[in-house]
Order: sequence, then structure tokens, then C-alpha cells
Amino acid sequence: MARRIKRPGRTAQPALTAASPCPCGLPATYGECCGRFHSGEETAPTAELLMRSRYSAFAAHDAQYLLRTWHSSTRPRHLDLDPGMQWSSLEITDVTDGSPFHTEGTVTFRARYRHHGKRGELHERSNFTRQDGAWVYVDGTFIE
Repeated sequence: MARRIKRPGRTAQPALTAASPCPCGLPATYGECCGRFHSGEETAPTAELLMRSRYSAFAAHDAQYLLRTWHSSTRPRHLDLDPGMQWSSLEITDVTDGSPFHTEGTVTFRARYRHHGKRGELHERSNFTRQDGAWVYVDGTFIE
């Protein structure tokens, strides 16, 4: 009989439920916050909320939502999310425009993660625009 050996840094993320805290960091449950966008029940009314919902989609390994909210001119054909990537926190550091009254906006953020047990941070300024009335991610610039 084979024994399974637990390897450091390879723990499974708990499944998100509607009652789980939202990964985006806002003080709401996943169902009240980003889950409503992921399900298609609503669309994000601002660039910042779209950014937060995309971060939560990365945390939940929801590639379909990420593709659905990516601008058609920059969207990849498919997206393979690494199961070894575990997103741990999101900090929004700056927002320019991106309100319900704008057509473009930027969101600068820091996203912390563990990749196969090693800690890391992504610091990016993301560009958003409206496509067919809904906010979508266009592209981003890494900040060092």
C-alpha cells in the first residue's frame, strides 16, 4: 500500500462558499461581494470593484470569469491557472477615474501570494475600460 507524503507548501485552498469572507479584502461575504460578479448576477460598477473581483477570481481559480472580464483586444485564447499559486491578500494603493461615470480608469495594487510555498508580491498598475457598457481589464504595468 502506497503512502501519501505531504509536501511543504502544497496545501489545498479551502473552497469558497457564499458565506466565506471575500478574498478581495472588503468586509463582506464572498456571495455579497465578488461572488455576485463571478456568477454573472451583476457586473462590477467600477474599475476598482472589477479589479477586486478579478483578484478574487485568481484566488478562486475561476479562469472563465477572468477571460470574460478581459478586453477582447488583449484577452488570451485560454488561461491555465497554476494550482500551486495561492493568493493571500490584496491592497489597493491608488485609483484614477474608473467610476460609474467614467469610460476608463486605472487601479494600482499589491497582491501577495504563495507559489509552491514561497512568498511573493505582485505590484501592478492595471488599465480598465468599458466594453459594451461593462468594465473590462485591458492590460497592466508591473511596478518594481
